[in-house]
Amino acid sequence: MTEQTLATPIDDQQEQERGFSRYQSLLIALLALAQFTIILDFTIMSPLGAILMPALNITAAQFGVAVSAYAFSAGISGVLAAGFADRFDRKRLLLFFYVGFTLGTLLCALAPNYHLLLLGRIATGLFGGVIGSVVLAIVTDLFALHLRGRVMGFVQTSFAASQVLGIPAGLFLANHWSWHTAFGAIVGLSIATMAAILLVMQPVNAHLRLKQDKNAFRHLIATVGQPRYTLAFAVTTLLATGGFMLMPYGSAYTVHNLGIDILHLPTIYLVSGLFSIFTGPLVGRASDAFGKFPTFMFGSAVSVVMVLIYTHLGQVTLTTAIIVNVLMFVGIFSRMIPSQALISAIPDASQRGSFSAVSASLQQFSGGLGSVFAAAIIAQNPDGSLRHFDWLGYIVVATSIVSLITMYFVQKPIAKRTGRRSV
Repeated sequence: MTEQTLATPIDDQQEQERGFSRYQSLLIALLALAQFTIILDFTIMSPLGAILMPALNITAAQFGVAVSAYAFSAGISGVLAAGFADRFDRKRLLLFFYVGFTLGTLLCALAPNYHLLLLGRIATGLFGGVIGSVVLAIVTDLFALHLRGRVMGFVQTSFAASQVLGIPAGLFLANHWSWHTAFGAIVGLSIATMAAILLVMQPVNAHLRLKQDKNAFRHLIATVGQPRYTLAFAVTTLLATGGFMLMPYGSAYTVHNLGIDILHLPTIYLVSGLFSIFTGPLVGRASDAFGKFPTFMFGSAVSVVMVLIYTHLGQVTLTTAIIVNVLMFVGIFSRMIPSQALISAIPDASQRGSFSAVSASLQQFSGGLGSVFAAAIIAQNPDGSLRHFDWLGYIVVATSIVSLITMYFVQKPIAKRTGRRSV
């Protein structure tokens, strides 16, 4: 049975050729909204860092632990969920983990001190870390490979939307009330999203008709033990390292090293996010039209150049900081979207859920390790500025180059299967 025949059929063939059906468009919007809340919950920790550290009287290293705690707990839950990921309706699985994620975020919103906030981040990671893999499995089940670039482009605009809407709003709430309010707003939005998924999304259970190992542990081992999955897992691991090393300290670096007033942070995230909202769908279309690997190559080149520039900046104007952030996000999106679309073509239909869960787990583990290494490398001066931030840039560039080489070998068998030089 081929990948094409496993995708849920669209009622009108002409509509399929034009693009997405009305239900598919609504489904993409719901998945993007779910991703928006998950990504916002994680990314908001970075801009809140400049507020959280003095408010809770914690060091940069302690803040790094809070960020990495989410990643490590998400990695553990990904491994635990992988054996069961293909044994349930994906809609039910999505709702189950979404409920847990919302409760974990609620704990963060109510946390009176660092230790309870840390506990909340662990709980949020245990559930939220799996949701991205469930979303990816749903996209892979319901959309053919030649459409997945566009789908990923729209779904990943949730990252940009979190920059445009979520982070500025979260910073506004945190600056005018408290950081608790920012997490509380995410809880409210998550409850509304869950209700929409429950009412609108149809069951996603075609994979249940395929032959599967009923033993969850054996199903996990069968997925992890597939030799042709190894390189894909390696790419996923490498791609996560850079973001987790730089992102948690982005706000502190911008304020204390680049000399940007903390009140201007929302402006940087707002403008960067606005550009990213337009960039995401364009990158998705480009990856479908010109090839996912060539688009990934372009994104890698842009990322390498912009990371080197970003990590070596001194005191700059607000305009310069915005331009550098915008171009860096262009590079990030041009890697993230085509890589997800390309890697989604690798697993067998009966192992998509477990493959995505293991990938998400590796991504979180590597990201957590990246945060820990970054916390060990970074040092803080008495004035709050960060030392050795440029060292992180060199590490990110090295992982980007290795991931590009590895991705070439990942896409080779897919390209051969489709009769192309590259996918």
